[in-house]
Amino acid sequence: MPDVILPVLDEAAALPPVLAAMPVGFHPIVVDNGSTDGSGRIAADCGAEVISEPRRGFGSACFAGLMAATGDVVCFMDCDGSLDPVELLSLEATFDDGADLVLGARRPERGAWPVHARIANRALAFELRRRTGLDLSDLGPMRMAGREALIDLGLRDRRSGWPLEMVLKAAAAGWNIAEVPVPLRARSGRSKVTGTVRGTAQAIRDMSAQLREIEHG
Repeated sequence: MPDVILPVLDEAAALPPVLAAMPVGFHPIVVDNGSTDGSGRIAADCGAEVISEPRRGFGSACFAGLMAATGDVVCFMDCDGSLDPVELLSLEATFDDGADLVLGARRPERGAWPVHARIANRALAFELRRRTGLDLSDLGPMRMAGREALIDLGLRDRRSGWPLEMVLKAAAAGWNIAEVPVPLRARSGRSKVTGTVRGTAQAIRDMSAQLREIEHG
């Protein structure tokens, strides 16, 4: 049974519909990253496993979820309503076909992705292709990989650089990395990262640090 790690910071409104849409056979692990709106309690009421990670940061929440997971396969996805958990089945099909890491490449509906965030993602995806030769279009937050193999990568970033570090280290380790298209809907509320220019700028700094580290060995 794949574990689905859901980093959460004040997503009380989005949690119930996201958890209700979770496909049969996928086990949700909600990582409460310091919510003040009762997100953890709501997730538990919806039947999810809930753990607390008080150290703020997307990478901190993802790592805590990875350590709490027990399944052979782990998935990650945002829990803001922008991604449909049903799309995990598409990732699973590609993973079962032999991919080591599967990324959900976001295909946004109108108005679902702020322009500044989309431009930043394109630039980072370009740098990723240039440095690794991978034919990837997105650094999307929906992804699937083997748990033990992911732990063995030794991911260290605990902020917004986590998603990029995962792909860079997986590529360096010779993993078979694939992507499948997934719809991106308008999220519930404003994103703590891509919803603001400031948040996007911080994510760019974190990810740029990862690119420099790989470049300089």
